Amino acid sequence: MNRYFSELRYKEVIDVHSGFRMGYVCDAEYDDASGQITAVITPGRAKLFGLFGREDDTVMPWGSIVRVGTDIILVDKKEEFRRRKRKARFLFE
Repeated sequence: MNRYFSELRYKEVIDVHSGFRMGYVCDAEYDDASGQITAVITPGRAKLFGLFGREDDTVMPWGSIVRVGTDIILVDKKEEFRRRKRKARFLFE
């Protein structure tokens, strides 16, 4: 069965142990040489309703993913995931 990379954006990431909802996938990292996805990224939480920006994004390695379902991705958060600063997005890049 074929799946599309863009379908990841519609999946919510949930920690298997705590049931914590980490958010929806906003981006992914992949390896140029192998063509494999190495990590999925969820956006950081909004600070004071988004008025003060957001926290850093959470980068979850592909190895921490337990299951990819039709609408959710289950991750095993054994240790703290890596954080990434949100890149500024401009209208004309």
